[in-house]
Amino acid sequence: MVSIKSYCLLLFVFLTTIIKAQENEKFILAGSFYDSEQNILLKDRIIHIDGNEIIDVGKNIKIPSDAKIIDLSNYTVLPGLIDAHTHVLFDQEPQDDFAEHSITTLVLKNQALRTLRGVKRAESYLDVGITSIKDLGNSGEFLDVALRNAINEGSIEGPRIFAAGQIMSGPGGQIYGVQKKYQEIIDEEYRIIKSPEDAINAVREHINQGVDLIKICADNLPNNTRLTVPEMRAIVQTAHSNGLTVTAHSITNHSAWNAIKAGVDGIEHGFFLADSTLNLMADKNVFLVPTENSRDYMEAYYQLQGKDPEEIPWLDRYMNDMQDRLMKAIEKDVMIVAGSDNYSDIQVPRGVSSQDMYKAYYESGMKPLNILQSATYLAAKSLNKQDEIGVLKSKSYADIIALKGDINKDFLSSIENIVFVMKDGKIDVDKSN
Repeated sequence: MVSIKSYCLLLFVFLTTIIKAQENEKFILAGSFYDSEQNILLKDRIIHIDGNEIIDVGKNIKIPSDAKIIDLSNYTVLPGLIDAHTHVLFDQEPQDDFAEHSITTLVLKNQALRTLRGVKRAESYLDVGITSIKDLGNSGEFLDVALRNAINEGSIEGPRIFAAGQIMSGPGGQIYGVQKKYQEIIDEEYRIIKSPEDAINAVREHINQGVDLIKICADNLPNNTRLTVPEMRAIVQTAHSNGLTVTAHSITNHSAWNAIKAGVDGIEHGFFLADSTLNLMADKNVFLVPTENSRDYMEAYYQLQGKDPEEIPWLDRYMNDMQDRLMKAIEKDVMIVAGSDNYSDIQVPRGVSSQDMYKAYYESGMKPLNILQSATYLAAKSLNKQDEIGVLKSKSYADIIALKGDINKDFLSSIENIVFVMKDGKIDVDKSN
């Protein structure tokens, strides 16, 4: 027989559970809805959210009379954006030399301070609707993993971080000019690979540290060393057998070709890809992260260096070459994934700096919806997370943003006019009223 006291307690727990469930449930009214998987805009959709998960998306979802409703009927609603090439734990002034600044960071800067500065940068991504980032090294000894964990446990605010840990590289990493007896300093920033057997161990070490993916340097210019094809193949096979993807920093066409032959999933940068390499990428479903900047960004960068952009003879040719390369990759059906690679301080928050990639792609000739898909569904697909992020559908995370304006007619203004940001079911920005 149940006592009155026990009955009251059970009733209290039952009612509390119902109330909490109602509090967790939300319904978003989307005036315009971007279906990132189909790459189309739809009218008048309802998004049913419970906690941090989307329950359903549709036109005729029944909304309880006492439900929490978020009215975004005057805006375009889309998945949280993804920047698939960041270095949130590294920054430098435009006038800084990369090698000197890297050594200074490793030797003279406290790593706790470096991480705390990374926290500030991470927070800024949410302000511009970037709810996930792929962080690709230059982050000390797995500081990116620690930052990811702190965000995941709720200790700090920031985007979802997919952390690569130390970049795997040939001797010297990307830090040039370091004397032989000081090369061990570079081991704090890069995992230097010495053989195919060592490559296997390096992947195991990274897995043990909890990385989400592996990044390699197929070349590490201006140091004239590179990973061998057997080393890259050993990395890829070990990573793939443990469910991790591998993406390759590549400047030269030769290094990109070798990396693709070794089985990598993606190419970062790829500034000088030949037609034959682009064809190979399309054939093997290797994605490209074209880390391009707009003309405005380049001019701001060189002005901060104290230079007149109009007096830089190669700049126009470089911009034209990058635009031509991107259009050629699209024509050949290479999967394009949006990534900024902006780590220079151009006197704006890091998230705002990342937004420049949309302008760069648009100026190169990409269509607005294709840019959105590259920054949502395709970016998620490159991480094998296309059912969790970069898409709004049943069982995906409630990473949802809204923007004001006409995406097709006024892309540049609308993509920067973010009025609503929800990450993991929690509202971080709301300027919709």
